[in-house]
Amino acid sequence: MVFELLTAAANAAPQNKFGFSEMMFPDGKPNWIALIVAAILAIMSFGSFFILFTKWAEQNKILGQYRDLRGSFWRAGSLKEGAAKLEKNSAWRQVVDDGLSAEEQHSKMVNETDAHEWLLGSLARSEASINARLAGGLPFLATVGATSPFIGLFGTVVGIYRALIAIGIAGSASIDKVAGPVGEALIMTAIGLLVAVPAVLAYNYLQARNKRIAELLSGFSTDVLANINSKGAVRPAVSAAPAAAKPAAAPAAKN
Repeated sequence: MVFELLTAAANAAPQNKFGFSEMMFPDGKPNWIALIVAAILAIMSFGSFFILFTKWAEQNKILGQYRDLRGSFWRAGSLKEGAAKLEKNSAWRQVVDDGLSAEEQHSKMVNETDAHEWLLGSLARSEASINARLAGGLPFLATVGATSPFIGLFGTVVGIYRALIAIGIAGSASIDKVAGPVGEALIMTAIGLLVAVPAVLAYNYLQARNKRIAELLSGFSTDVLANINSKGAVRPAVSAAPAAAKPAAAPAAKN
């Protein structure tokens, strides 16, 4: 009997529903502004993680190719032979191919100064195109990191405005009427920050790795330029390949 009375009292008491779903669909009706803001933040978050993982994989590939390059490229007899050992679509192969192409065209230059400037400019353009390709997508990360908190804040402002309108219509400003709707609106600000922080961290991380790759490209381009201008005489020092261990001598047979 007591249990039935408690159940009846609980059912008779007003039920306040709060949370993300209630904010998105108040009274079962879609809150279009909140839905649009949440959709924009979701797209930004997905795009940020997509760019992070794809760029990270691309950078790892280039750095791995550089590690292989140091052990094999400069042991080749010429730049053409060394280029043949590199992957066809690698950044390092592009620098070598552009340098060889510029070398073939420099014979049309009037003097040696013009030829050197032509080679230097060609390799610089090659580096710039590779660096630009690596930087693709980073402006999106920077934009997400800078704007997503404000997009979330916009959703919060609109949510608070709607909550205050509803409170004014109800004619009650008690804490239970204010705290719930305002707390729901603040969810959008939290979502905006959750989108912004990973984007900023990813941007700084990828940018630092791009700078490292740019340094390696610049050094490799300088070595290629020196090799071309010296007709193959100048090349960076390469550690010798480890020699195969000699088999141990067989013990002398005893008479």
